[in-house]
Amino acid sequence: QVQLVESGGGLVQAGGSLRLSCVASGNIAKINNMGWYRQAPGKQRELVAAVTVGGSTNYVDSVKGRFTISRDNTKKTVYLQMNSLKPEDTANYYCNADLLLVVGDGHYRYLEVWGQGTLVTVSS
Repeated sequence: QVQLVESGGGLVQAGGSLRLSCVASGNIAKINNMGWYRQAPGKQRELVAAVTVGGSTNYVDSVKGRFTISRDNTKKTVYLQMNSLKPEDTANYYCNADLLLVVGDGHYRYLEVWGQGTLVTVSS
């Protein structure tokens, strides 16, 4: 079974830091783009940060200079280091990955997978 499992969410005061982790597991041949999304109550899900297989990154403007996305391909893991957190960063954070799966002898298929989400709450 292919899945992404996030960890690292929690309650933190404004100005504090958290580090989110997301581990991919299953019959994975390759992981392409990986990213973190978030969804606050009553709002649409938005892309927070993404990283390509080559390490290129992009961020939503509201987190630039505060958040850093990174990945460890040997561990099939993506991280989101969040510093200088603000109350408006409060949301459920979801990991996303584009996976190339092994589905049989010499057969592969692409699949976009989401994690279950981890809650980040920033108090003022």
